[in-house]
Amino acid sequence: MARTPSNMVPIGFNAPDFELYDTKSKKILKSNDLFGKKCTLLMFICNHCPFVIHVNKEIVKIANNYKDKGISFIAISSNDVNNYPDDSPKKMAIVAEKENYPFPYLYDETQEVAKEYDAACTPDFYVFNDKKKLVYRGQLDDSRPGNNLPVDGKDIRNVFDCILSSKKITVNQKPSIGCNIKWIN
Repeated sequence: MARTPSNMVPIGFNAPDFELYDTKSKKILKSNDLFGKKCTLLMFICNHCPFVIHVNKEIVKIANNYKDKGISFIAISSNDVNNYPDDSPKKMAIVAEKENYPFPYLYDETQEVAKEYDAACTPDFYVFNDKKKLVYRGQLDDSRPGNNLPVDGKDIRNVFDCILSSKKITVNQKPSIGCNIKWIN
């Protein structure tokens, strides 16, 4: 299992706009319609990565805890589905239903969105403020498969709590670690 860290794009980075196919609703969705009033967690995930599987339940729990507080959640899979058929849009819809994703699960077929966001791994997390400026990028928490630390989402929860209480984000921004995005050759 490869351990690829996030590319730590600069704080203040503007979220590029996109239009992607949502495997849940079967519609093309626009980023401008998905970003939240307070902030947005945009995450690059996929179906087969053990690092994503490790945190899936906590991602859903966090989304359910914060989605009614002006925070939006967007999941994107950008993997090469020819070489990794488990990450196909059809299978993405199955995973979204099985895991009860309360957010869209978008398919980045051309990988352009992953490249615009400089995404490197799954899972890769980005929090944007209400002006679509990056305020956090990195890990969900310190847990990784096999390290026996609890999956509690403490880093992302801390960021959300700071934003909701209008406080400065004080969490130490550490790269996420996961499987590399499977780029099309």
